[in-house]
Amino acid sequence: MVDLVLQALFSGLLVGSVYALVALGLALSFGAMRIINLAHGELVLLAAYCAYVVEARAGLDPYLAIPLALVVVSIVCAALFLMIDRIREHRELNSLILTFGIGIVLTNAILLVFASDVRTTASPALQDATSIGPVYAMNGEIVAFGVSLALMVALWWWLKKSWYGRAVRAVSSNRAAATLMGISPVRTELVSFLVAGALASFAGVALYTMSVVQPAVGHALTVKAFIVTVLAGVGSIPGVFLAAILLGVTEALTVTLASSALQELVGMVLFLLVLFLLPNGLFGARARRG
Repeated sequence: MVDLVLQALFSGLLVGSVYALVALGLALSFGAMRIINLAHGELVLLAAYCAYVVEARAGLDPYLAIPLALVVVSIVCAALFLMIDRIREHRELNSLILTFGIGIVLTNAILLVFASDVRTTASPALQDATSIGPVYAMNGEIVAFGVSLALMVALWWWLKKSWYGRAVRAVSSNRAAATLMGISPVRTELVSFLVAGALASFAGVALYTMSVVQPAVGHALTVKAFIVTVLAGVGSIPGVFLAAILLGVTEALTVTLASSALQELVGMVLFLLVLFLLPNGLFGARARRG
């Protein structure tokens, strides 16, 4: 039993790191634009299918699909932003409806092209297991964990040190004041949307190398990213990471100790508990301001 629990904790850590990478893109667009992009999971799914195409058609390593995924997802992100930017009234509500509709369109487009078959990597190097003491994991999971950590550190540096990163923080804090300081809110929001798309591209490729993908996965990823964002409280990269790990570990323990049928239910129960008990997220308003 102890070995099973340790394995569940380790698996939850690895899966949670990818949840964090997915959630960071959603949290970034929400922080900069106050818009919940309900098509974000479909962007991740689109990148995953780019990895499938590169591996299945060209016979290359899935991670070599990252440039293709970046181009495809960035084009979709730019088009989506241009549609959102045209909304002049009730932007939050109307953009929510718009992105939900775009997500459905993307899901059905992927379904038409690739059918509903389950896809995953066929690379022996990524599918082989590595033992770390009493626990083990696929090489694809370990690589995805490393990629997620590296991108989270890179995003933290970008937001803290780069000009556009500081501009994103300024616009999210006070749009009018940022405009008076010479910052273009539209350009800054577009940059944040494209960075969120880049995170989604890496997350999609990582997901394909460590799990299975199918058209229905996109909506589920959006829900998980939204849960993680609420758990963490918007604005904290370490908070998003820890909240994603908490969700991943909770799901893994549920599957191990109870039933896989309860996996999604436990995540939603955790989400509702935080909404009722800690509306500002697990780290509170002070931590989010930090």
